[in-house]
Amino acid sequence: MAGKILVVGATGNIGRPLVAALVAKGEAVKAASRAGTPVAGAESVVFDIADPATFGPAFEGVDRAFVMLPTGSLAIAELLLPLIAAAAARKVKVVFLSVLGADADDGIPYRQAELALERSGTPWVVLRPNWFADNFHTFWKSGIDHGVIAVPAGAGKSSFIDARDIAACAAAALTTDRFDGRAFDLTGPEALGYADAAAILSAVLGKPVAYQAIDDAAFVAILTGAGVPEAYATFLASIFYPVREGWTARVTDAVATLTGAPPRSVETYAKDHVAQLTA
Repeated sequence: MAGKILVVGATGNIGRPLVAALVAKGEAVKAASRAGTPVAGAESVVFDIADPATFGPAFEGVDRAFVMLPTGSLAIAELLLPLIAAAAARKVKVVFLSVLGADADDGIPYRQAELALERSGTPWVVLRPNWFADNFHTFWKSGIDHGVIAVPAGAGKSSFIDARDIAACAAAALTTDRFDGRAFDLTGPEALGYADAAAILSAVLGKPVAYQAIDDAAFVAILTGAGVPEAYATFLASIFYPVREGWTARVTDAVATLTGAPPRSVETYAKDHVAQLTA
């Protein structure tokens, strides 16, 4: 009999649709979050990636796990490596949420986590998503409220991906061994500049939304003014460098390979999230 599937970050943008997809497939799911918040159809468990004492109870009865780092964390390798080691010691298969471009340099913390997983001896799948379309109703929501998305992306394009497609890919990777030992670069169906995305959002929302290219310092000032810690604001500014350099404009067929369906467009994302974008 198959064991349970542990979903780390079960109450988040990826975790919730992932739990729902797994439950729909008839899987027994343990929904892990810091508060042990109930998630429909799953067994909830208290889990804190910064507290290894919570790992044992979380892994109880589990043979597969979806592993990701919470938003806002900068101690990337320091937090992920002990969790990967704990999973591998229990021979738990790991589907790991990395980031697009992590494989560009072995010094990148997410790549260090990938390499540790690849060398661990436990089955694994690595998912490397591009920028989330969902950032428009989370990180960039206040800008949309004011009619201007101000980020240091220059004229760079990104193949934005819907979090629901990331969840669908994770569900596929967790419920078959066909994709084991492989890494997938997950993208949406097309590369869009922020001006393109703003035009789509404007049309869907029926209000003006423009894009303003700003420099890193102005971006950090906006975020810190909104209460984001300076270290994390600086980190967020730094990850726009690959956008400006054109490295996030790639489009792959990985979503279709994993799920059998094409990825959702930014327009579809926007139409499905009007309530969140206008709240």
